[in-house]
Amino acid sequence: MYLDDFHSIHNDLIIITPEQGSRFAKEVSDDFNPLHNPDSKRFCVPGDLLFAMTLARFGLSEKMTFNYTGMVGKGVELVFPKSADNNFIIKDNNDKAYLDISREGNISDDMNFIEGFSRAYVAFSGHSFPHILVPLMKQHNVMINPDRPMVIYESMAFEFDNLEVNKPSLKLSNTSLEVEGKRGTVRIEFDVLDDDTKVGSGYKTMVLSGLREYDQAKVDGLIDLYETSKSSYVA
Repeated sequence: MYLDDFHSIHNDLIIITPEQGSRFAKEVSDDFNPLHNPDSKRFCVPGDLLFAMTLARFGLSEKMTFNYTGMVGKGVELVFPKSADNNFIIKDNNDKAYLDISREGNISDDMNFIEGFSRAYVAFSGHSFPHILVPLMKQHNVMINPDRPMVIYESMAFEFDNLEVNKPSLKLSNTSLEVEGKRGTVRIEFDVLDDDTKVGSGYKTMVLSGLREYDQAKVDGLIDLYETSKSSYVA
């Protein structure tokens, strides 16, 4: 399974090293958020990796919601439930919660379908910056702190009409940004397609902190830093 390279299991504890989390972000999600750099003091495991691991372990339900309640940092040892009902939580060995999952409907254990949807979603999710976030910030005349950029994954959810899907792909359907003082909430909505037929829909939300007035030159600097990090890694 493609996720085997991005975690290890010791005494039923799930361990994701900074190097593994960073590789998943860059090589699977195409996400170069500096929070996922292994040498970052604020390193956190990509939320999309936890999402993909959850689907691989417990199957894909017709309707699922994922709420991120904590950031998995360096050295955290995760505990996945032995089995899962309609509501379950991913915690660490100190009982701190990181991900709250709820689900409804039929469940698919078809790993080809699960991996296809997981890859499609995390690739879509990883392209939030700059493709989606920059136009939204410009529209609302706000930007994140260029010296301490914080974009935090808050939640995601999806719903399928049915689970008889062959080649899942995602298509952006709507974006929005709600600003309250120095904090903003981004909502990214998508359709799930099977070839050209819509078979489901979903959304992702993120929190932006430290907002200030939009400055094109500083935003360009953030984009350049992001693109330089990406090109250097690829090289």
